[in-house]
Amino acid sequence: GEAYTVRVGAQDGDGTPVGVTLAFRTARPAVEGGRLTAEFGPRPGTYGAGQIVTAELSRPVPADAPEVRARVEQALQVTSEPHVEGAWHWVDDATLHFRPRTYWPAHTVVRVRSGLDGLELGDLGYGGPSEPLEFTVADRIEAVTDSAAHEMTVRRNGRVIRTIPVTTGKAGFLTRSGIKVVLGKEAKVRMRGDTVGIQKGTKEFYDLPVLYATRVTWSGEYVHAAPWSVAAQGEENVSHGCTGMSTEDAAWFYETVREGDIVEVVNSGGDRMSPFDNGFGDWNVDWRTWLAGSALTPAAAQPAPRTDTAASRLDPTT
Repeated sequence: GEAYTVRVGAQDGDGTPVGVTLAFRTARPAVEGGRLTAEFGPRPGTYGAGQIVTAELSRPVPADAPEVRARVEQALQVTSEPHVEGAWHWVDDATLHFRPRTYWPAHTVVRVRSGLDGLELGDLGYGGPSEPLEFTVADRIEAVTDSAAHEMTVRRNGRVIRTIPVTTGKAGFLTRSGIKVVLGKEAKVRMRGDTVGIQKGTKEFYDLPVLYATRVTWSGEYVHAAPWSVAAQGEENVSHGCTGMSTEDAAWFYETVREGDIVEVVNSGGDRMSPFDNGFGDWNVDWRTWLAGSALTPAAAQPAPRTDTAASRLDPTT
């Protein structure tokens, strides 16, 4: 799918310049969708120590093409300062996630680059250019909620900076257990029971304006201000699954955390946070299982062959 111009110049035996210009175009890839590229996430910026790197491919690479998956994965390069042990994991045929073995160290600089451009991918044609990504990691903020103790402990770089009385999900609405990652923050959000399957007109239905809402799942679990349940906070669990706290504490939490920060819930009795379909639950996957989701093996650690012009040579006698 590229156009080329070749200009050849020389001199004859009398010193007279001679030459020719040739122009040609290579055929477009036969594979529908063009060359394979990757779109990396998150956006450039500063994130928490639990931030996951994502790569969305422009078209799927099926699991029954393990050699191609290995080439693609090896071409997606993640480097960091300081260096960490990490790996890609295939979430589905067109999505990969990268995470370190443990959380990113505070103040890490992460760079993500694609080496797909010009890479031969068998029946999938060739790779194309992708935009690189760089982001930084802030202080390591971890918020751990013990639902049985009705208390959240917030640490910065390992040191406790605040202990907050909370209420979490009551019977029938138990808060998901496990590790979640902050997905975003909304200063004010309207919460309605029917968005999570609670029918209007039933006793459990609610329709509330909520302040200082920090989102941790796509399905609607937040850490937020709950002034209507202050009497229960620190004493019992009365929510529909979110973590509620006083307006003052929620405002502090909202201002303290950022996308990528770690929010863990223990002793809730709720279902375990799923790894990939409701936010970033990647940290709930043990390291051995995470590595099993990579297409690379020790034998695949050698650089994949390339077909770009930087690696090619021209023989003028041919």
